[in-house]
Amino acid sequence: MQFKTIIYLFILVFLISCGNSKLLPVSSFYEYDKKLPLQDSVKLIKETADYKLFYVTFQSVQNKKVTGLLTIPAGHENPLPVIILLHGKGDRKTVDYIEYGNELLYKNGFAVLRIDIINHGDRIENSYDFDFKGDTRYWTRDILTQTVFDLRRAVDFISSRNELDQNRIGFLGISLGGITGTIFCGVEKRVQVPVIVLAGGQMNLMFGKQALSANTKNYLSIIEPINFVEQIAPRPLLMINAENDDIIPPLMSKLLYKKANKPKQIIWYTSKHHDIPINDVYTDGINWFNTHLKPENEKK
Repeated sequence: MQFKTIIYLFILVFLISCGNSKLLPVSSFYEYDKKLPLQDSVKLIKETADYKLFYVTFQSVQNKKVTGLLTIPAGHENPLPVIILLHGKGDRKTVDYIEYGNELLYKNGFAVLRIDIINHGDRIENSYDFDFKGDTRYWTRDILTQTVFDLRRAVDFISSRNELDQNRIGFLGISLGGITGTIFCGVEKRVQVPVIVLAGGQMNLMFGKQALSANTKNYLSIIEPINFVEQIAPRPLLMINAENDDIIPPLMSKLLYKKANKPKQIIWYTSKHHDIPINDVYTDGINWFNTHLKPENEKK
């Protein structure tokens, strides 16, 4: 049975690769009115010798309020390079692996903006099932599309802050944060350096016999990372994945990486989805940011 499944997947991938390669005009879906007021608020909630921590809110499209935390490291000259850090499904901006990444990043001289994905953290509104194929499939898709808009508004927020360098913005997203982040970095050219962790493409592989149907393709078109990853170049893309990922099949990660244009690099760890060595992941990300986001005199 496993052998038949593998053969089926290879045939499916072959059929997809032989199909019409013309890009769908999906990028225009994520255009928005950039001059709408942010209505932002910034409140200092903690100050130490090493950093200042601010609770921030700002307005996104569909009149949604985005909640986030902004960390400003002490002892560095402004304006600072800034990393947008995004969590995975079911988590929040203060989940342990995001807190850990925030600490490593600010200790390396980066400001960090981490937001809650809609319907997560401080933004929980409903408790529907997150399911691409069930009765809440369009609600689920809206989670991804709204988050792309929220991330674009996060860049608007960064651009409004004198202490942050709008010309040195990086992104690091994990799992759902990486999938959504691929779309975001494809459409948002102001992000100079993306790091995509535990993500993949060709999402229609999840749909089995319906993978090639028009309905499936139309449904996925605006949230399919494959449709956006090519647009990241010529910005340098780093992907980090797990060889034994039990959530995002490695085949999907390989297909996404193959679709991306150079410059690009992929790092594989011998792990499953939830036990990837997170310290190594952030070390890889910080090295990538140091190489591509910082001027020579700031590199360690």
